[in-house]
Amino acid sequence: MIIEAKQLRKYFTIAKGQIVHAVDDVSVGIQEHEVLGLVGESGSGKTTFGKTLIGLHDKTAGEVIYKGRVLPAHYKAEDFKNQAREIQIIFQDPYSSLNPRMTIGEIIAEGIVIRDQCSLASVRDRVVYWLERVGLHSDHLSRYPHEFSGGQRQRVGIARALIVEPKLLVCDEPISALDVSVQAQVVKLLDELKSSMGLSMLFIAHDLSMVRYISDRMAVMYLGSLIELGSADAVYFAPKHPYTQLLVKSNPEPDPEYERQRSDALIQGEILSPINLKPSCRFAGRCPLVQARCLEERPLLREVAPGHLVACHLV
Repeated sequence: MIIEAKQLRKYFTIAKGQIVHAVDDVSVGIQEHEVLGLVGESGSGKTTFGKTLIGLHDKTAGEVIYKGRVLPAHYKAEDFKNQAREIQIIFQDPYSSLNPRMTIGEIIAEGIVIRDQCSLASVRDRVVYWLERVGLHSDHLSRYPHEFSGGQRQRVGIARALIVEPKLLVCDEPISALDVSVQAQVVKLLDELKSSMGLSMLFIAHDLSMVRYISDRMAVMYLGSLIELGSADAVYFAPKHPYTQLLVKSNPEPDPEYERQRSDALIQGEILSPINLKPSCRFAGRCPLVQARCLEERPLLREVAPGHLVACHLV
């Protein structure tokens, strides 16, 4: 296990007596060289979990263990500097995550300049290597982020993260802001880099098809809670939780004829407010199979098949 979250919580206090349960008692680990896909609707806590896992948000409770070492609950500047050698993140927005006043060469080189004592020539050589590795060119070094397309900027973000050669990479919806054709290119690039570098990854996305393609295991979050976890194929083709089943059915298929004929599979109802949640099933208000027990008791993750865990009273 390269990293493991144990009962990880992240709450935000927004007013007196009002607490947002962004991440609530999530326990999950990522094995060496494994890709864990994390899916769920917007507002389910996926990004907050990823950022809390690597210290960009302070932990409210629980712990994160990286290679057998418990990581700090509150990171200091020195902690970020040390962890940057092992853990990196690709942010969702490929434009706002890049400093518009820095050239592409400066952006990509920043990590190794801060970390290592390198000559200017060796820094430039490594930057050019990673530019070419992600499909860009050495003549892009002196350009600025606004001169690139969304897909190219995301490639810059990937190069910036990987130039320090981390062991764990958190991909926070790296394809959501890109065109479909560019999405496929970026996912293929990440898959190739995973194989060649032996990376472990947390891949956060909305597109279940893409997540299934790149992931070894898939986790489903709903309103801050982990509700299903298993192999990517098992979760996608044989989902157990009612929410996961509806999520898979609502996933668009690349077949116009099928899309015209299939029934409407939209998830009905509104997602609950994450403020001051009650001890009940988070999905009870939208579940077509809800029972009285679901409104009174929060289900816990339990194994329903080898390696397949579900948090549902009905399974």
